[in-house]
Amino acid sequence: MIRRSRYCDAGQAFPIYITVVGGLLFLAFAYFAVGQAAANRNDAQTAADAAALAAAQDRREKLADALTKSIDDPLAWADIFAGYVPGIGPSCWRSYQLAAQNDATVLSCVPDGLLGFTVEVVTNGTVGESIVPGTENKRSREEATAVIEPRCEFELPTGDALPLLTCMGTEWELDPEAPEELLPQPEDLFDVHLTH
Repeated sequence: MIRRSRYCDAGQAFPIYITVVGGLLFLAFAYFAVGQAAANRNDAQTAADAAALAAAQDRREKLADALTKSIDDPLAWADIFAGYVPGIGPSCWRSYQLAAQNDATVLSCVPDGLLGFTVEVVTNGTVGESIVPGTENKRSREEATAVIEPRCEFELPTGDALPLLTCMGTEWELDPEAPEELLPQPEDLFDVHLTH
């Protein structure tokens, strides 16, 4: 009698065991789906960050080039450091390149004032199939803003001499006749970083 009771208890526990294991498997698949979605969003944010930084860095190169060309005209320097350079070329093309390298597509690239860019991207890859319906076609969209900040200060001279350019504690005596490699580089003149 005692043995039969034990077998009877074991038979009743088996459906509970199957239910618990099934529930745990469902939770595991649900966590996996959440992980897939988080990874896809992370990929989108990485692509957006890289794209925004690329556009801002391209603009920084153009601003530094404008300063080199206007090195003997200190009156133009303030406008250049403020980002105002008439006829400066577009920079968003670089955001498309960097987004593509990160398996994403740029939805918009918008100048944020004269010294910044906001870029929105969507991933080319989807979240993938999971127990959550509709994820197989779900793509992540993220945006990022990168800004350019001048690193230099100067005072306009009263005479014909060029002003001393001070960039983060480093002093530059600019000479229009100096080889380009002896002039401040774009990263000396401007900082580029993301804002969130």
